[in-house]
Amino acid sequence: MNLSKKWLNDFVKIDASDKEFAEAITISGSKVESFKKEGEDLKNIVVGRVDSLKKHPDSDHLWICSINVGKDENLQIVTGAQNLKEGDIVPVALDGSVVHGGKEIKTGKLRGVESCGMLCSLGELGLTVHDFPYAIENGIFVLGDDCDRSLGTPIQEAIGLDDTITEFEITSNRPDCLSIIGLAREAAATYKLPMNKHVPVVKTSGGDVNELLSVRIDNPERCYRYCGAVVKNVRVKPSPRWMRERLRACGVRAINNIVDITNYVMLEYGQPMYAFDL
Repeated sequence: MNLSKKWLNDFVKIDASDKEFAEAITISGSKVESFKKEGEDLKNIVVGRVDSLKKHPDSDHLWICSINVGKDENLQIVTGAQNLKEGDIVPVALDGSVVHGGKEIKTGKLRGVESCGMLCSLGELGLTVHDFPYAIENGIFVLGDDCDRSLGTPIQEAIGLDDTITEFEITSNRPDCLSIIGLAREAAATYKLPMNKHVPVVKTSGGDVNELLSVRIDNPERCYRYCGAVVKNVRVKPSPRWMRERLRACGVRAINNIVDITNYVMLEYGQPMYAFDL
């Protein structure tokens, strides 16, 4: 079971380092296998803006970009990406930076033109289009309005790649800990802190659901209760960034708002859910 620190903070705020938290909650009975900070392998990658684009004089596919990263002078970076335009906000790997996979980026020359860094794709940040559905998979990642587009901002902070993930080994006698709320309860007990609970509010529009849906339990000894509800006027689209972030931290791939909502509730409450197309 993976625990997102950001998600945990919804229920209980722990004033301790990641290492101290892992040790304390392990001693209290919830064994931590490991913990890691998202984006910790990325070094010196910041938010930049493409101020100008011009064709490389000795190449038919390379572009020379003038990139503003919030400093006094713009950087000159050569790229082969074909999905950029002036004004785009992009991740910029500066001289001496490290991208996902451990590759170090240095100032060099491409076809005789100096390039003071590199513009990054999702893959070079360790992400996929499931994390940012509007991005082009094989192109430079152009940050959308759901990101912090302030020039010079570290990329982890700008795109929400800064959560701490704690992996727990949950034994079969503690299924209550197979949820965010269950682990939050353990954390609150470990640190003797109050737990913030929220009560879901279900808004109904009236009508009799039995006219649209029927549920039959064939083996009540193994399945005590099965509930079904109908939601109308659904539009399938990507989930908001905060939800995609939390699913990613817990090891679940974001798909779309309907699938993601059921997975989100399952992870938070430990209650399996599924959405069917009526």
